[in-house]
Amino acid sequence: MSWRVRRDRDGITEWERSDGLASIRKRDRGDDEGYVVRVDRLEQAPEGRTYRRESVADEAAADELVDDWREAFDRPS
Repeated sequence: MSWRVRRDRDGITEWERSDGLASIRKRDRGDDEGYVVRVDRLEQAPEGRTYRRESVADEAAADELVDDWREAFDRPS
């Protein structure tokens, strides 16, 4: 499956999986303490529900986590 940017403004970038059943969001915490990345896969997804949230120190770490999760949640588990 592919991912598309659904939102990119106000310090938040969100990607949505092509089937619409999963999304990944990266946001700037706004307090100079880093970024928060979360993945949310809906209950209706064939692979089932998943929610994860992690805080990381900087944008490079957040981008790496987004890439890892896009790959991991791109296909059924």
